[in-house]
Amino acid sequence: MADVAALELEHKATAVRAQLAAALGQHGRLVYSNSLGAEAMVLTDIIWSYLPQIDIFSIDTGRLYEETYEVLEKLQRRYQRTIRVVYPDAQGLERLVAQQGVNGFYHSLEARLECCRIRKVEPFKRAIAGFPAWITGVRREQSAARAHGEAVEWDAEHGLYKISPLLEWTEAEVWQYIRARKLPYNRLHDRQFPSIGCSPCTRAIQPGESRRAGRWWWEQAESRECGLHPRAAPAAVPA
Repeated sequence: MADVAALELEHKATAVRAQLAAALGQHGRLVYSNSLGAEAMVLTDIIWSYLPQIDIFSIDTGRLYEETYEVLEKLQRRYQRTIRVVYPDAQGLERLVAQQGVNGFYHSLEARLECCRIRKVEPFKRAIAGFPAWITGVRREQSAARAHGEAVEWDAEHGLYKISPLLEWTEAEVWQYIRARKLPYNRLHDRQFPSIGCSPCTRAIQPGESRRAGRWWWEQAESRECGLHPRAAPAAVPA
């Protein structure tokens, strides 16, 4: 059974490579928004091993866990390549903290979304500027909203195509790939952090909780996105 599972996973990995290669041929340039989570280890390995012409960036919001910086360093040492790190606009960040306080995002959904906008969405928009398509590691299992995603869809919010090559992967398959190739990963995953974002907004999950329960846990489940991915049904691909 182990050999069958390994073969099935290799077929899935080959399909990801084929999908990204086809997208690269179609669009010419692709950019991968690297979250530095478990899925990111899979996509980084595939991209840097087979399609290194794809640009990779990661956003440093200024509130990340130290373990996240550690895995960034390990990735770059392993592949002898550099991930483009993008930061929030300093003046925008200063205005945000002056207006809502250093931890104002706890006070309301609007305040939290504004913090995400300044720290994550605005840097993301700068990082993808000029690219016809961006790559993400979202999977259907992760949330009800993500379950409705498409492998390729038009991202109307950001004005380019969004490619999700791991959409059909299970969490078990992600970890099977990581372990088979002895890839680095964030040590917080070993402490019941399936999803890792900014340190004030991410906690470990409890037994029986959903895999996204540790993100913005004080909010209603339907609001728990940062603005990079829709909380409603995605827009149709334009004709």
